[in-house]
Amino acid sequence: MKRQRILGLTLTIGLLGGCSVDSLPFVYKPDIHQGTILSQEAVDQLRAGMSRRQVQFLLGSPPLIDPYHADRWDYIEAVKPGNGELRSRRITVLFEGDRLVAVEGDLQPQDPALRRQG
Repeated sequence: MKRQRILGLTLTIGLLGGCSVDSLPFVYKPDIHQGTILSQEAVDQLRAGMSRRQVQFLLGSPPLIDPYHADRWDYIEAVKPGNGELRSRRITVLFEGDRLVAVEGDLQPQDPALRRQG
């Protein structure tokens, strides 16, 4: 009789252990970062007339380059804290030739010559 109870209890615990529970307070959930890390400090250093190479030095290589619009670079950042909601930001950098002419998106540069609402 005692063995049957132990076996039943072990079986029950094993079956319940296989159930998925999303909100256990002691389960570690790492932060998930995707895309380019965008900072207001880096965007504030952008100036009208900068070369593509200078912009790439400040913001990093653009993850999205539109093959039909070579003068447009899109940067996207998505962050999902372990126990929080997804937060995303984006900026679009526009060039004429090799020179920076505008920045659109969630982060705006200090240089008023670059500001566009997007």
